[in-house]
Amino acid sequence: MKPYSSARSEFDLYGSDKNELTLLDANENPKGDLNRYPDPLQSAIKEELAKQKDISPDQIFVGNGSDEAIDLLYRIFCEPGKDTVITCPPTYGMYEVSAAINDVEVLKIPLNERFELNVDEILEEISACADIKLLWICSPNNPTGNVLLKADLKHDWQAQNYTRGG
Repeated sequence: MKPYSSARSEFDLYGSDKNELTLLDANENPKGDLNRYPDPLQSAIKEELAKQKDISPDQIFVGNGSDEAIDLLYRIFCEPGKDTVITCPPTYGMYEVSAAINDVEVLKIPLNERFELNVDEILEEISACADIKLLWICSPNNPTGNVLLKADLKHDWQAQNYTRGG
């Protein structure tokens, strides 16, 4: 798949500030900035976040909502028609929608009666199936509202002495 490239990022007029240009072919309004398309590379916010976190802007991903980020993770890590992901229902529905769009199989491992992860079954399935590429864990979970604490999650995995591939 060819990566998206916007006209704004391709346009260079002798070093002009791309944010100051009006792209009439993109139906932008030359009278004010309310109808301007934002920078598709999110450069300004990445620069600011990079300063705050003391990292490079290249290390930051900014998505247009969680649905876009979920879809991109499928496209990056999963091979259509081959790979599998794990969801733990009840949970956010977009994991399954994006899996269907990207032709990725979904293995459902339901939460237990307290709406907690079934860690033993998750690890058993991951160990048994090399084609599992993503495990979707939602916190706070939608729709249950349960919050996973990093320390608890780490403890659960360490208690199982789990490392994939040996």
